[in-house]
Amino acid sequence: MRGEVTAAGGRDRATIVARVLVSIVTPSFQQGRFIERTLESVRRQRDAATIEHIVMDGGSTDGTLEILERWRDRITFSSGPDDGQTAAINAGMSSARGEILAYLNSDDVYYDGAVAAAVDTFERDPSADIVYGDADFIDADDRVLKPYPTEPWSLERLKLVCFLCQPAVFFRRRVLERFGPFDARLRYCMDYEYWLRLGIIGLNFRYIPVRLAASRVHSATKTVRSPHAVHIEINDMLKRHIGRIPDNWLSNYAYSVLDERRARETSRHYLARVALHSVRAAFRWNGVPSFSLLRMLAWSVLHGYALD
Repeated sequence: MRGEVTAAGGRDRATIVARVLVSIVTPSFQQGRFIERTLESVRRQRDAATIEHIVMDGGSTDGTLEILERWRDRITFSSGPDDGQTAAINAGMSSARGEILAYLNSDDVYYDGAVAAAVDTFERDPSADIVYGDADFIDADDRVLKPYPTEPWSLERLKLVCFLCQPAVFFRRRVLERFGPFDARLRYCMDYEYWLRLGIIGLNFRYIPVRLAASRVHSATKTVRSPHAVHIEINDMLKRHIGRIPDNWLSNYAYSVLDERRARETSRHYLARVALHSVRAAFRWNGVPSFSLLRMLAWSVLHGYALD
């Protein structure tokens, strides 16, 4: 899908990658349309013999198993009922043998050279706990929709926006061993919660400005199907971790109530409804709306400007 990423440092990438085993876990359920593209993207990584690819399938009935059987000599997989995506990721991680870990959903893909670039960064910086890079949003036909809004590391900024694109993130085994797995109670924001939890602890996130992966957006994506449930879960999670929901997450929730899959309208009537739901959300999660939220909402309604 892209030209191969060039790993920095001036050393031969095959030598770099051969030093360490990378384990990639792919949770899978009813993604037969896309999963072979995911598998191929892992296979294309340089020196793929040092990659352990574990597929945890939840009992798909859409042809996924036939695809996985064809790949049996190149992957490890199991299939059967499970407790959902997060539980499948954790189960795969618990059996992984690699010193570097990642998970790649069964509709997402790596760009060529992504693993080598991440491993090279870990090799050059032993203090790095998590490495993440740039990514794209792609559609069902692999067309790039837009870049993912990745940013250099900032914990305070992470509280406002999840700027790490999950398939473009790699972390050391020591992170999992010391701080545990993804929160299996979460259905939508398990990755965001993990990055935030690790950031609050003070782990070292290392950003590399290289495109590593693509996150696929299509009609069957959970976050597309259930935006309201997504934002409830995010706000509940943020409340647990930082004690108060930032204003932008309250307005994002309001848009989800009104169905954020549509283009955001700019009529005063629509924006007044956004303001109303934002204030209700503030009472629900924060106890009382902040002055900054009220000022932002009033400005939006008066000027007919949709909030970001």
